[in-house]
Amino acid sequence: MFIEQPAIYLRWLYPRAYWRMDRRERAVYLTFDDGPIPESTPFLLDTLRHYGVKATFFMVGDNVRKYPELFQQIKDEGHQIGNHTHNHISGFRHTLRTYSYNVEKANAYIQSHFVRPPHGWMRHDQYVWLSRKYKIVMWDVVTRDYSRWMSAKDVLNNVKRYTRPGSIITFHDSLKAVGKLQTALPASIEWLKDQGYEFKTFQ
Repeated sequence: MFIEQPAIYLRWLYPRAYWRMDRRERAVYLTFDDGPIPESTPFLLDTLRHYGVKATFFMVGDNVRKYPELFQQIKDEGHQIGNHTHNHISGFRHTLRTYSYNVEKANAYIQSHFVRPPHGWMRHDQYVWLSRKYKIVMWDVVTRDYSRWMSAKDVLNNVKRYTRPGSIITFHDSLKAVGKLQTALPASIEWLKDQGYEFKTFQ
């Protein structure tokens, strides 16, 4: 559970970040990190369109630069967009100057006021800088679809076990995840619908 749901001390470290939305609403927020890439993004968009679901894509700026048509398709289909840095860099390995430059470089392509730090970690000065300029979106459920040790069934079970009203659920728009998501994403959406959850994006 330490991995699937963030420890309480992380929420204390970054109190202005969004970890979970309104607990009184039976709604969830689907998010996808690391894209867009041609090997997985089209499948994700097709699936979301099929179920009439909107999601939020936290994108790597360099991927947007390489695949502008996929970026445009995400926007055209009504999904929310967010910044995931330009090169998916870890905050702990970079100074504030380098980190902020990388975020701003990505935002020249993405143009969003939402940001999600890769790996969910950042130095305090980076957090202070980000929170002054952006809305920082973390998560309440990590599906672990990226893990080589997880099956599609495991990914679905994480959604079923940890989702609660207001959950921000993280999937990945990546080569590591797409094979599992071909089964787990439709099954997760169907289960969430059966449980009466509404799907929302950040405003």
